[in-house]
Amino acid sequence: MRFWTGHLRQGTRPVLVREGFAWGALLFGPLWLVVHRAWIPAALSLAAGILIVALAAGATATTLMLALAVWLGLSGHDLRRWSMRQRGFTLFQIVAARNETEALFKLLDRRPNLASSFLPPGAA
Repeated sequence: MRFWTGHLRQGTRPVLVREGFAWGALLFGPLWLVVHRAWIPAALSLAAGILIVALAAGATATTLMLALAVWLGLSGHDLRRWSMRQRGFTLFQIVAARNETEALFKLLDRRPNLASSFLPPGAA
């Protein structure tokens, strides 16, 4: 079982964010954060990477870049949640499920009023 946090902002669909290690953040770093609209963490991690390359050399630079990548993997989903909170999303539900689809179904089962957010405007 995995845990998912449900986030909601007025007028938008609920967003599910998985708990745990973010492999995409480990492999793609700031690009993964940009895709998830975590602009500030993306800019800061990119700046950290540039500083490492500019100020460190050889094995030290490699070690620091590896450490940055692992840190992004460990905290990627938390950085995403922080960015969502800054954009006005609130944490409203925690769901345990095998995958994101099951988590969404459980979320909508618990909060049926959210189902209308998945319908096109004017429907229902």
